[in-house]
Amino acid sequence: MKQAGTATPANHQAAADGVTVADVDFAQAALIALDWGTTSLRAYLFDAHGHVMATRASTAGIMNLPRSAAEGGFDAAFDDACGAWLDHARGVPVIAAGMVGSAQGWLEAPYVETPANADALVAGIVRVQTARGATLHIVPGVLQRGELPNVMRGEETQIFGALSADANGGQDTIATDGNARSLIGLPGTHAKWAVVQAERIERFHTFMTGEVFAALREHTILGRTMVTPDRPDTEAFLRGVNIAREKGQAGVLATVFSTRTLGLTGELPSEAQPDYLSGLLIGHELVGLEALLAKQGSSLAQQSLRLIGNDALCERYRLALAQFGCLRAEPVRHATERGLWRVAVEAGLVQPSPHTARAG
Repeated sequence: MKQAGTATPANHQAAADGVTVADVDFAQAALIALDWGTTSLRAYLFDAHGHVMATRASTAGIMNLPRSAAEGGFDAAFDDACGAWLDHARGVPVIAAGMVGSAQGWLEAPYVETPANADALVAGIVRVQTARGATLHIVPGVLQRGELPNVMRGEETQIFGALSADANGGQDTIATDGNARSLIGLPGTHAKWAVVQAERIERFHTFMTGEVFAALREHTILGRTMVTPDRPDTEAFLRGVNIAREKGQAGVLATVFSTRTLGLTGELPSEAQPDYLSGLLIGHELVGLEALLAKQGSSLAQQSLRLIGNDALCERYRLALAQFGCLRAEPVRHATERGLWRVAVEAGLVQPSPHTARAG
């Protein structure tokens, strides 16, 4: 969940993350991969073993381009992120996932439908010819049809990265049985929970937890009495989680006002209110997830699940999940890089060298 008050860089200049062009052996370059979202862009340069040789980060997401799309904004952002690499490694294939393939992106990559495996993503790749002559391969998102349709873009690539056989360096795979059903959580602005089986995304659920937190804090009366704390208040956070778990039967609309009333009655300091609200909303998310799992004859306490996302936020979810009896929730690191590498390999864009290492 993006916390209120998080600073955003004021320009689009990509950072080299400590690795300059002069530090890179471009003779080893095998793939450029982009995680291109709404507000940010991150680029990875891989060698043929799947190692990330260098990364670059930019604020030029699809809604934050250096100039309009009609004026070449996508090409400008692309050049800023990886043009220097392409100058030294011409012909290296380029792949991208995320909102760059949305209707508001560079070129729409139509969704593939659930159940979706990596082969379906490969079959749905669309291609953009960039101004510098490179071909950008854009991975499609995933659509779940039904009375309440659901979509994801970018998360599908992270999920397949987490499903890689060598996830977490081969020490912590998602499931030793390929037919086992697993649950993968992706906390964030729009939190996703995906049920995967036999290397397929079977179904998934979206909770607008992060966006609702930001909206309530920034645009409602709840934010009037809040003060940003110097450090996370775990006690207040867990208090919110447990209010949702124990007393949230009437739903979030019936409990969220307690963020204000507990303050007015002197029971919750201003500095504790943001973490209480965060816990309350995440708690309601998990109550909803628990109800969905119950329909399948399962529960959170029975899950051995994986979390993909910001380390601090995943740790918050681990704490919250423990209140529901789920004590086996482990983070999967480098899922984005692994997923982009995996799709590129399966699409035939790269031929990995023997003894290929994990991406990341």
